[in-house]
Amino acid sequence: MSTSFLYHAFGLPGYDYVRQEFVGGNILLHVRPKGKLLRCPCCRSRNVLHRGVSQRWLRTVPVGFKPVWLVVEVPRVGCTSCGIVRRIELRIAEPRRRHTKAFERFVLALTKAMTMLDVSRLLGVGWDVVKDILKRHLQRRFAKPSLAGLEYIAIDEISVRKGHKYLTLVMDLRCGKVVFVGDGRGADSLKPFWERLKRSRARIRAVATDMSAAYIGSVLEHLPGVAVVLDHFHVVKLMNDRLTEVRRKLHRELQDKMGKSVLKGSRWILLKNPESLNPERQEHERLQEALEANEPLAKAYYLKEELRQIWKQPNKAAAAAYLEQWISSALTSDVGPLVKMGKTMAMYRTGILAWYDHPISSGPMEGTNNKIKTLKRQAYGYRDQEFFKLRILGIHEAKYALTG
Repeated sequence: MSTSFLYHAFGLPGYDYVRQEFVGGNILLHVRPKGKLLRCPCCRSRNVLHRGVSQRWLRTVPVGFKPVWLVVEVPRVGCTSCGIVRRIELRIAEPRRRHTKAFERFVLALTKAMTMLDVSRLLGVGWDVVKDILKRHLQRRFAKPSLAGLEYIAIDEISVRKGHKYLTLVMDLRCGKVVFVGDGRGADSLKPFWERLKRSRARIRAVATDMSAAYIGSVLEHLPGVAVVLDHFHVVKLMNDRLTEVRRKLHRELQDKMGKSVLKGSRWILLKNPESLNPERQEHERLQEALEANEPLAKAYYLKEELRQIWKQPNKAAAAAYLEQWISSALTSDVGPLVKMGKTMAMYRTGILAWYDHPISSGPMEGTNNKIKTLKRQAYGYRDQEFFKLRILGIHEAKYALTG
């Protein structure tokens, strides 16, 4: 084996080949640094004197299924400039690590297509070694994402564990990156983000969020004058919940079995958009039968359909007039859940209409939440919360397959 082969095959510039061994199925390559690498590790001076040699074993890229170890002769030098006596610095490996940087790059390439457990089994290393390599890589790249240039952001929470354990996420809607992960949910979880945002001097134009009073209040406190856009997906979802509440109340109150049979199994038909009803299953007929038999349910259903039209008006003024008409219809419906929904819409009318000034939503955040759930499920959960946060900060790079 030649020194040139070491350079091209294992990425070892500045090292000479000494000899090789085959021990217990492992390939041992003995190498020594060339004279140009003999520098003081502190002041980088070449004026050094030899003070002995030690060995350092480093795992490097395997050859087939054979593990390869570099047995490096590490000179100990005394610097005549600064007076220290230390071993020279090996730039092919991180301090206090038993593998080379080339091995780390190989592991990172494998983790994009395999789980960490699969990588550890393939390479014959501990699972914690693979995790340590991946975690340090994520820390270098995503531990402190830049907030400069932020204009449109979305705020949402995600459940990560049983027992009401949540994380609060902030996403850059321009590029789809998660730029902040906070512990818990509510206003307190966003405090570290507001501090970083203030130092970054970013000019936020609008914030998309759900109807959480805590998030809205926090945005209004720290970003006065910035538009808060209520995500229409969450508004429609809340209306669907009210419709389900009306259906359940009617089902409990009905005494005759015929009326209950009409409502039974109609939940998803009521929540579907009319254009999505399946004619083969006679869903149009079943829907019409349920609406004709129950006037409160019919009011709730038609208000649900009319609500979707708020975001399809030609301009903000037309939308404002349409919203006021919808609120009036809900408040005069004499149906408890609908009256409650009307009051909610009246309270949040400014955030709903803000969509016409800034047509953004937290839809991309919902897609990222699904990725996070898949990531957590494939990993069977994360014990290291910091590592989990780092995976979330880098999840925008996961296009197809997710590994845990």
